[in-house]
Amino acid sequence: MDDSGSTVPRRQLGRYLREIRENAHITVSAAAKQLEWSTPRIWRYETGQVPMHPNDVEAMCRVYGASRETIETMRALARETKAHGWWHSYGEAVEDWFKLYVGLEAAATKIRKYESDLIPGLLQTVEYMTEVIATDNPHLSKGEQQAKVDVRLRRQRLLARAVPRAPYLDVVLNESVLRRPLRDRTAMVRQLDSLVVASQRHNIGVRVLPLSIGLYRWASAGTFTMLDFPDDVREPEPTTIYMDGPCGAVYLDKPYEIQTYEEAWRSLGERTLDADESRELITEIAKEMTDGT
Repeated sequence: MDDSGSTVPRRQLGRYLREIRENAHITVSAAAKQLEWSTPRIWRYETGQVPMHPNDVEAMCRVYGASRETIETMRALARETKAHGWWHSYGEAVEDWFKLYVGLEAAATKIRKYESDLIPGLLQTVEYMTEVIATDNPHLSKGEQQAKVDVRLRRQRLLARAVPRAPYLDVVLNESVLRRPLRDRTAMVRQLDSLVVASQRHNIGVRVLPLSIGLYRWASAGTFTMLDFPDDVREPEPTTIYMDGPCGAVYLDKPYEIQTYEEAWRSLGERTLDADESRELITEIAKEMTDGT
């Protein structure tokens, strides 16, 4: 198996190719027959075990009756499977069409998130996400900003889905996240109230990292997300670490990278308040904001 870089692109490519094949109602054996390949070859591609040549991707897509746009996007992602690293720049065609992270998020069984600055997107109220998006994208029209809000709201449905079972969202928030207000402080209070309600759901955990605890291991890492995938399959996908910024996103999934972030997560967990204490602090901060308005 090629270990030149992250396996994230090829695993995602395999997931999309399988989805396109299944939507076309074509079995693996039927596809193999038309392509004159072995069925194990298609299986290796669809499970992301090996990098793919863009021409092989195109051949599969043509058999499945995919559109020209889909074929070009698949070819672009196939080129990334051969890259030595995986730095996914915003504004590229792959990002615009795929929303790679969203696909991984939807496939995960557990999402672990440490946030040092903002309420996580999956737990933001409309008022909160609207201000965040407007602040980050002042050059966009109101309609374009609203489109980004709509995308985030659609992502939030993930936590309420029944089939497949919704993932477990385990969030650690730096206390500073709770104390950084919106321009409309009453809207921030509503966000904090919403956070308390969300934390009582069976598949959401929210813990607070108090400002008073001092340093924790790998504090320099900042905000990060750890995606865990089903382990009851023949070839389980490794945990994937995700971080993003205004110009791109990085995906990490090598053993030493996973181990480093597992250590960071464990260090955070040793220093957080428990679920009940966290709810009490969130409620207390909301009251302070209410009294201060």
